[in-house]
Order: sequence, then structure tokens, then C-alpha cells
Amino acid sequence: MTMFLNTVRLALRSTLSNKMRSFLTMLGIIIGVVAVVMLMSISNGATQTITDAISSMGTDRLTIMVTNSDVSLKAQDYDGLLEYSDYIAAVSPYLSISGTARYKSEYTSASAVGVTENYMSINDMELQAGRGIVPSDLEWRTDVAVIGTEIAEELYESYDVIGKTLTMNGKTFTVVGLLEEAGTTLTGSLDSSVLIPLTSAQRISDTTDITTVYVKSVSSDVIEQAQTVAELYMKNLTQDEDSYSVFNLSQLLDTLDTVMNTMSLMLGGIAAISLIVGGIGIMNIMLVSVAERIREIGIRKAIGAKRGHILSQFLIEAVVLSVMGGLIGLLVSEIGMKVVSHAFGTELNVDFSVAVGALLFCTVIGVIFGIYPANKASKLTPIDALQRK
Repeated sequence: MTMFLNTVRLALRSTLSNKMRSFLTMLGIIIGVVAVVMLMSISNGATQTITDAISSMGTDRLTIMVTNSDVSLKAQDYDGLLEYSDYIAAVSPYLSISGTARYKSEYTSASAVGVTENYMSINDMELQAGRGIVPSDLEWRTDVAVIGTEIAEELYESYDVIGKTLTMNGKTFTVVGLLEEAGTTLTGSLDSSVLIPLTSAQRISDTTDITTVYVKSVSSDVIEQAQTVAELYMKNLTQDEDSYSVFNLSQLLDTLDTVMNTMSLMLGGIAAISLIVGGIGIMNIMLVSVAERIREIGIRKAIGAKRGHILSQFLIEAVVLSVMGGLIGLLVSEIGMKVVSHAFGTELNVDFSVAVGALLFCTVIGVIFGIYPANKASKLTPIDALQRK
């Protein structure tokens, strides 16, 4: 152990004796580590953000979409799903209508969604004030609306909106509810929603066809069983298994995980090329170092140093150069991640496992590209080494 520590001390002294040359040698390793760590950490951070966004949309929810325009289904056609299986807790057909919401001289783009009384519970929407859409609104085609906070701010510049009106697609709606602020998901901003009774939306759009339905399973544990039941029900309903699709967010998460893992490996592999180039630089400078220190090698061998001592000295010097470059690269990566986080207004950190992996890879690079110069130095005989100038 003492001999090893002495060798490391000599390696550090040799590295620091020519700071500029050592830094330029480590530069390839530094760039490689920064590229690997930042790309992998950003990729992992993006994956986690997207995964959280998808998970927040509900892993106990199915989406049924009718993809064949020749298939015409009404809202009541989906009611049988509740009686078809104990795995299904709620069903909510809906109809989206894009348009402009107006109040006096104020207006804003909005997406009106014709919904049933189950829509909010299936999508985990909470009310800040007022009430939601109720069965009597559907039965009587009441012109009422539940709006998001963005709509309230844009049209009324206030959250005191209950009882006020807005106009969309030529119809005037009375606001009966205000949603809690929910933020943005993969499908857009929930705070810019305008929920109206499904029957009112059908009257505005002049169609009773429903092509999209949300289905909530009794729990996320039985989502697969609920999906199987929904697919069987739709097959019996349409008599054409190619006319619809049923998918759940768990499937989307699995697909996303596969895609992002592949992308991370690809980005890491591309960035790792920089580390290999840095390793070539280390091998080059170590060959120069061997040539410069031939007489030192000869003297050490003449006074009793064995081949293994010379081999370990130059090999450790190569590893020290590589690891020091890796440590500097990690420091630069940490600073870079803070800059990126500040620039994009998000929270990104260096992934610990990626950092450790990069440092271990630097060690391996040091060994692989240091073994040839070290072996060359260890093979010199005292006579040959002392005779060279």
C-alpha cells in the first residue's frame, strides 16, 4: 500500500510539473465527460418529467377512440360498459369543440369540451368554486359552463366568475363553476378548458356521433383487465376490431421508457467517442513522457527497480491524468446543468449513476490507453536507457 501511494504521489507530481501540457492532454477527457454526463442527465431528466406528466393523467384510465368514419356511435352506446364488467368504475364520452370565448370586449382562444357528469372525476379535476356538470344539465341541455383559471383571467381578470356569461360559437353560457389550477399536461393546458354539457356540445356541432370516450377502471391494478373488457365490448358493438382502438397510459409509459432508454444509450455512445479520443491523447502524451524520461528509467532500473515498478508508475500516471480530467469534467457538468436549468426554468441535476459511470469509464480509458506506453517503458533495459540521449 505504501509503495502504491508513493507511486500515486509521483504521478501527481509529474502531472503538475507541466500544468499546461497536462491540461491540454486532459481536455479530451473533460469534453467527453461533460458531453456524456450532461446529455445523459438531461435525457434522464426529460424522461422523468414526461413520465410524471403521463402518470399524473391517471394510470387507471383508458381511452377508447373510434377510428373508422363509417362507424357511428352515440353516447348511450357506451353506457353498457358499466354493466359489462366489475372492473370498470365510470364511463365518460366527450366531444371537443375549438373556438373563441368572448365576454364583452375580451376574448381568448379556448377548447370547449362537451362532457358528462363523470368527466371531472375521471380526469381528477377539482373545483375551486361553484359546481360541475350534473345530469340535469345534460337532460335539459342547459347552457352552463365550468371554466379553467386561464379563461377566468383572460376574460374577467378575476376568479369571481360564478354567474357571469361567456359566448362560444354563437351560444351564450352561464359560468357555474371554476376549476382548480391544474397546469399543463401532454395534451395541453387544463386551465384553458371550458366544460359544457355534452348535449349542448352536440347541438352546437350539429352531430350526435361520439368518437372518444374515457373509461376509468376501479383501480390501476386491474387496468389490463378493464382494457380487455373494453376491447371485447367494442368488438361486439362495432363487429369490426379495426374500427376502434383502446389504449391505457401504462402502455404509453412502457413505450416511452423503451424509446428514451434507447435514445439515452445512443446519446451516451456518441458522447463516449470524445472519451476515446481523449484516451488517444493520453496515450500520445505518455509516449512523449517515456521518451523524455528514458534516462530516469535507466537509473531506476540500474539501482534495482523491477519491470513491474516502472510499468505501474507510468500506468498510474495515465490513470491519474484520465481521472483528474474526469473530475474536472464532472465539475464543469454540474455548472453546465445549473446554467441549463436557469435558462429553461426547470430543475435538472447531474445523475449520480451517470457521474459514477463516467468516472469509472475514465479509469478504464486510462488503463487501456496507458498500458502500451507503460509496457514500452518497462521493457527498456538499463544499458539501452542510459545510452539514449
